[in-house]
Amino acid sequence: MKTFGKPFSLLLGIAGLALIATVALSAAQASKGGATPPAKGGGGPIAVRKTTPPLPAMGFAPVRPMNIVTATYDFAAQHPEILSYIPCYCGCGADGHKANEACFVAKRDAKGNVLEWDTHGFGCTICVDVAREAMQMYSSGADVVAIRAAIEKKWTPGNAAGKTPTPFPPKK
Repeated sequence: MKTFGKPFSLLLGIAGLALIATVALSAAQASKGGATPPAKGGGGPIAVRKTTPPLPAMGFAPVRPMNIVTATYDFAAQHPEILSYIPCYCGCGADGHKANEACFVAKRDAKGNVLEWDTHGFGCTICVDVAREAMQMYSSGADVVAIRAAIEKKWTPGNAAGKTPTPFPPKK
């Protein structure tokens, strides 16, 4: 039987430490509420911040850096008036998702507070990227109609088959 020796053991040890550091960082962020400051722009500052449970610890690294994933989950929690009108393009409509918001939020109470997260967003680059782009446009002052139009223009070509059946925002 052939052994790999010290270099392999060292590499395995480093990978283990990286995993422990990732879990510790996730736990620390969750204990702080996992929240990032609410985005300002578009509809203005949030009057009452919606409450959220801590983000769950996944058994794998998220598809984007944790600060980006945390920010997109927080944006989804705080801005259903945006992401509930933004389609997702990853094919998650087959799982019952109707909009990009559903990739992050599974359940809300009557006041809009998040009761349960959908963990799909942790493992899907399309979900995170669509939400992040919507968040950036909102932060720069775009309204939901402009955000939807920009997302559709960018993501529909080549991804139309995976588009969720998302309702259009109400007319003003």
